[in-house]
Amino acid sequence: MACSTTFRVPSGLGFLGPSKIGRNPLRNKGGVRSGAKYVAPTCAVSSARPASQPRFIQHKKEAFWFYRFLSVVYDHVINPGHWTEDMRDDALGPAELYDNEFKVVDVGGGTGFTTLGIVKHVDNDNVTLLDQSPHQIEKARQKEALKGVSIMEGDAEDLPFPTDTFDRYVSAGSIEYWPDPQRGIKEAYRVVKPGGLACLIGPVHPTFWLSRFFADMWMLFPTEEEYIEWFTKAGFEDVKLKRIGPKWYRGVRRHGLIMGCSVTGVKRASGDSPLQLGPKAEDVEEQVNLLAFLFRFAIGTICASYYVLVPIYMWIKDQVVPKGQPI
Repeated sequence: MACSTTFRVPSGLGFLGPSKIGRNPLRNKGGVRSGAKYVAPTCAVSSARPASQPRFIQHKKEAFWFYRFLSVVYDHVINPGHWTEDMRDDALGPAELYDNEFKVVDVGGGTGFTTLGIVKHVDNDNVTLLDQSPHQIEKARQKEALKGVSIMEGDAEDLPFPTDTFDRYVSAGSIEYWPDPQRGIKEAYRVVKPGGLACLIGPVHPTFWLSRFFADMWMLFPTEEEYIEWFTKAGFEDVKLKRIGPKWYRGVRRHGLIMGCSVTGVKRASGDSPLQLGPKAEDVEEQVNLLAFLFRFAIGTICASYYVLVPIYMWIKDQVVPKGQPI
């Protein structure tokens, strides 16, 4: 990756921000605040896949078919183990959704689970849900609570909106499928209004060797430092990271988390991001080798099943190990 930038990795934990903004208080919970100094960088490609991290489902076509089947059980199987209502509301706190007139876009909104949290604070007709999966958004359209929300297909790395459109950009559980995460965050910067805020909620990389193996075979699990670096390079200021996780994990993060952090950044100036990028990492119009596609899809799906078992394992440990003891 050819980049030029000045970046300092954050050295401390602790979510920093005002104690209360409007009617949506921000709570001081574990997180990371950026101390980065920003200069306009240039990058050819933002996230190459090392040979040791093939991330078989971090491709748009594989992700499309992955969700073709997963959408059937997503709300009932995936969310209870990885993305509960309490987690969602906690993760959306830093988005500062204190004005019901805000224009908000939920990128990679899928079945609308995160959007349901947004419309608790913002009028439905001011909210847009975008996802590349027609199967996921069909589930969203069936939710009565999302009536009036604009629901559309689209690409997180090439958003179909004018520059400076939204007061808030939200994306939860989507970045892990972006072939070029820096490009997606650059797009977040572009569509947010000056003074607006982007909130990206996503996975964190595991440290336990077996979990790390399956994570790297499945999809993108960024480190906390990578999130902050991507936001900073895109031009966001006041970049913060708040840690989240299922309560029965008791703060354990060694297995990684599909929803492990909520990252926010503020756009100060009007216009596009100052970051210059080269060609897209993946062209969805390009023909793919069918055998290669089937291989990646099959192996990636098998590896994903490991993360269906992890929250069950952690829940059992939470029930067995006495409270106050590490699990």
